[in-house]
Amino acid sequence: MIEVRPGGRRRIDRVLNPEYVRGLDELTLNTLRERRNEAAQEETDLSYLRRVLHARIDIVRAEQQRRSSGGLNGSVVDQLAAILSDNALGHDRRQLGRLQQLEPSRAGDYRRQAEALAGNSDLTDVTELADAKLAATLAEYGRAEESVSTRRREVQAVVDTINGEIAGRYAEGLASVDELLASERGKREDAS
Repeated sequence: MIEVRPGGRRRIDRVLNPEYVRGLDELTLNTLRERRNEAAQEETDLSYLRRVLHARIDIVRAEQQRRSSGGLNGSVVDQLAAILSDNALGHDRRQLGRLQQLEPSRAGDYRRQAEALAGNSDLTDVTELADAKLAATLAEYGRAEESVSTRRREVQAVVDTINGEIAGRYAEGLASVDELLASERGKREDAS
């Protein structure tokens, strides 16, 4: 489960602290962009963890379906490419996700966290898990996915709030696209 610790030092603790979006109108445009980028990275990481959990949920469900059909669907290993490709396309294709332009920054940590959720049950051979363990694993992954999805929506609201403040400044003429482009050019020149 994803817990937020008030006063904590982790990125999610900072981003979901109510103070993070208070007084946005008093911050410089650069500070707003830094906060937005930090929140966007957290959203990317949560989205990655959510996809990892969805893949594991799909694998467990496929094994449960295989068992209930008496093995007519073939082995989970035979279905793995289809399971994972369905997961990559998304569970609900009617919902359009947000464009993720960043790479997850803690992919390995999140994979280990997802593995630990099921009491260290190794999903490399789900056929060996007892029905009860398979059901418990699915329930645990479901609770974790719900927690991650909730936190992800909260972080998205932070990103949207900050983007709203930035857009408002452009709309009111308090910020200029020309200044932004000049700033970006300067960053690239400094990097080279």
